[in-house]
Amino acid sequence: MKWLLTLFLLNIASFYATAQQTTVTGTVTDVQGVPIPGVNIVQKGTTNGVVSDFDGNYTINLNDGSDILIFTYIGYRSTEEEVGSKTIVNVTLSEDTQALDEVVVIGYGTQRKSDLTGSVASVSSEDITQVPSSRVDQVLQGRAAGVQVTQTSGAPGAGTVIRVRGGNSITGSNEPLWVIDGIVVGTNFNLNNINANDIKSIEILKDASSIAIYGSRGANGVVLVTTKNGAGAGSGKPQVSVGLYTSMQMVPEQPDMLTQAEQIAFTNESARFRSAAEPFPNAPSTYPDNDWYDLLMDPSPIYNADISIAGSSENGNVNYYNSLNFFDQDGIIKSSGIQKYIFRSNLDIKLNDKLKTGFRINYSRISQDNGVVSFGNAFAILPTQPIYNDDGTFNGFDEVIGTPFSNPIANIALNTNETFTNNLLATAYLEYKPWENWMIRSTFSPEFNNTKQNRFISSQSPDLLIVDDLGRASVRTVASNGWNNENTIQYQSDFSENHNLTLLGGASFQKVSTEVTEAEAFGITSDAVGFNNLGFSDPTRSVINSDYTGFQIASFFGRINYSYKDKYLFTLVGRTDGSSVFASGNKYEFYPSVAGAWKISEEGFMQNQSFFKDLKLRTSYGKSGNQAIGPYRTLGLLTEANTTLNGSEIPGLTLGRPSNPSLKWETTTSFDIALEASMFGGALFTEFNYYQKETNDLLLDVTIPRQTGFTSQLQNVGSLENKGWELLVNSKNIQNDNFSWNSTLTLSSNKNKILDLGGVDFIDVTVDEILGSGNTRLIVGQPVPVFTGVRYLGTWKSQEEIDASGLTSPQVVGGSRFEDLNGDGIISTEDNVVLGDPTPDLIFGLQNTFTYKNLDFSFHFQGTKGNEVFNLRTRNHYFNRGETTKFGDLRNRWTESNTTSDIPRAGADSVTNTPSNSEYVEDGSHVRLKTARLAYNFPMDKMGWGDTVKNMSLYVSGSNLLLFSDFRLIDPETSSFGRNGLGNIAQGYSNGEYPNPRVVTLGLNVTF
Repeated sequence: MKWLLTLFLLNIASFYATAQQTTVTGTVTDVQGVPIPGVNIVQKGTTNGVVSDFDGNYTINLNDGSDILIFTYIGYRSTEEEVGSKTIVNVTLSEDTQALDEVVVIGYGTQRKSDLTGSVASVSSEDITQVPSSRVDQVLQGRAAGVQVTQTSGAPGAGTVIRVRGGNSITGSNEPLWVIDGIVVGTNFNLNNINANDIKSIEILKDASSIAIYGSRGANGVVLVTTKNGAGAGSGKPQVSVGLYTSMQMVPEQPDMLTQAEQIAFTNESARFRSAAEPFPNAPSTYPDNDWYDLLMDPSPIYNADISIAGSSENGNVNYYNSLNFFDQDGIIKSSGIQKYIFRSNLDIKLNDKLKTGFRINYSRISQDNGVVSFGNAFAILPTQPIYNDDGTFNGFDEVIGTPFSNPIANIALNTNETFTNNLLATAYLEYKPWENWMIRSTFSPEFNNTKQNRFISSQSPDLLIVDDLGRASVRTVASNGWNNENTIQYQSDFSENHNLTLLGGASFQKVSTEVTEAEAFGITSDAVGFNNLGFSDPTRSVINSDYTGFQIASFFGRINYSYKDKYLFTLVGRTDGSSVFASGNKYEFYPSVAGAWKISEEGFMQNQSFFKDLKLRTSYGKSGNQAIGPYRTLGLLTEANTTLNGSEIPGLTLGRPSNPSLKWETTTSFDIALEASMFGGALFTEFNYYQKETNDLLLDVTIPRQTGFTSQLQNVGSLENKGWELLVNSKNIQNDNFSWNSTLTLSSNKNKILDLGGVDFIDVTVDEILGSGNTRLIVGQPVPVFTGVRYLGTWKSQEEIDASGLTSPQVVGGSRFEDLNGDGIISTEDNVVLGDPTPDLIFGLQNTFTYKNLDFSFHFQGTKGNEVFNLRTRNHYFNRGETTKFGDLRNRWTESNTTSDIPRAGADSVTNTPSNSEYVEDGSHVRLKTARLAYNFPMDKMGWGDTVKNMSLYVSGSNLLLFSDFRLIDPETSSFGRNGLGNIAQGYSNGEYPNPRVVTLGLNVTF
């Protein structure tokens, strides 16, 4: 850590750099201190002028004559500043009544939003930091049209599933590409490594024109993250910012389950139906009544501390931003939590008028308790199950089932599951301007990631003691190292008054390698050293594994931006990618795109109207790609296989997977058309997008003749499409000196459909081994995926109904009744129908922000409409026998005194098999009050603190405060299979994941 401290101090000291006396420099900011790029600075009475850069900095050489500078920028009032003998002139521009024409980050550059020909959604730093969050992806929910963000789990440090305009692949990842400060970090970068308070802006690239510059990496959208620097933070004097907050996480509402007495009655009723002995022959009061929900879950705190030091030298040639972050969160489920330390250092140095250099360094250390019990344990264990034996030891036997019992209280006390991660992400750049209008830039970005997971199950675990087994432990380490080199050359020029041209060319190279080592030991006799000495075990049972993967990508790209009279805009992009994951002949692919925009409001016929301030029509068309497979998938796979030779068994290898050197990239072709309108003098801005995407050469496992020795082979055979629309509305409802009210509404809808599956009508996807195949399918003409099963028709009301049904399998009055669709007398997958899918018909978000004098108040709603959730818990808590807990619905089950009920009787499943059926599928529509915040900004000048404290605010905020949903497990926003592997397509499954807690936060932000 010494080198970090040294680097930190060197950057703080950099503001003492001396000023050049031959020029005037400075920074242009808005009233909130945010740098403004693209400001025109002109020496009054001359044509001598410059434009501020992305950080708001400018440098101008004054000619003889006037010493007055004029600062102009669309959306802000023009300002004049007298230079005199000053060499540094910092200016604050106040916003005009018209809308601000912001500058946004795009691939390998920046551009005025009004000049965009592609679809780019922006999220500002104010939105990111308004309500505290441990991960930046969590704050994107509902804030960008066309971007669906699903919180897969409420566990500390848990990530999200992100879909930008739907999923394009079945086998490959559907996650967007993340680019942090120009560093391509991929689709699976751990966003816990980034401090949300360090982020300046986020841009999400969505259409072909904007993502084509990233070629094969951008098919699923691109998320550009730009971190802060010292520009605008003050010249010569460091600006110190401190942010502190503490939060309390509240345990969410418990799913409605039968009470202890009701569960005992159900379990006994189930046993009697099967002619078995009643497990609970005595009164309910004689048995334990354990509230496992209360025993395993507690309100838990979060602590966060941020400190940053930013600034620039007096001449503006050096700017720096350094920060330290500490984050500590205990999970609401005991034994879970996360602790993070993050250090960032950003430095930019202008060596002379032609040469600039700098670096970005981000180091994180994460300690995570992964938890040894699940949320399902909190409501799945019978309340009658004892925690302790009579002698005070942990109970490890379930007398109702007659098998060992995994006691969660014992697991918390005895067992360990923890992960430690160290990540270093850095980039260094050199920027050279050999001639006017030319810029050459080169970056080198290394990343080092090391993860170690320790797991230990104590030899004293009661379920192990019962079967006379001993402890077990495992250690798994993952070392991933890589580098990325980007090189670009750009030319920008105005040809006369009507033509503007920007040319960009570049080359990119990346290499990543990952090594995995894992050792697992069994028969550990002592808990003294746990996982720290795996040698204290039975060597005959030890398991050792290791793995190595690596890939390289080489890319060459170019972009042309041309505008005529600032009315007609044209963009042409092309990128060639070559990847090592494909065999010779298929390694390289070219991805082009073209886009255009027409600023209708600049036409002469629009000049005499006042309704539209700006009106723009734009469209784009192009291609992008997806590797979709990991390294070595074109090759055959060797697997371990033993054989017999001369009567003795000897180890050997066999070919376990066929090779296919013909595999190539999946390709997505996209079309987008949009209309942007700013009305009522900029008080209302709307943007409507319609898009259509088609992905071809999908990589799928295809059935092949058994004569080959295999049953399937990965081939490029399928295709699918996504089409939909997006609407963004920004409204300045009220604006006056003391009060303002702003609103933002995002609406989007995406329809996903499979076009081809290589000649077959459907492919079964098994997501639950007990339910078996058929519960999830990929069907031509349907979304990816669909939930399938038989229709649940309620219960049999009489024996006459059963006899008339023609079913040959055993049925019982009061038992489950399913539709025999084909009339063959058997309930099977042949009777399956489409029951729903996880894709929403509508995704929405609504943000309202109010300010009154020194008070700020905001709230943000988000949600979905028209999606379904497949509740994997329904099997145990609705249909199964009484050995498992039951949903509260079963209070109204079929009984001999309640024969009209459509809820199956207790014990009926012992007669009737329960296939995947419509009772598993529930409505996932929901509305959530995602965030609410109330802040007071102290009037520093009135308090007499203005000389030492620039600003100070105290706030209280809340997250997940309200949820409106009819889902049995309360929160339908879930993903049992996460974001990778099966989770790539099998979204919308719930199996009792870690719930999202309600969070209330008190925080203080101070800037000196």
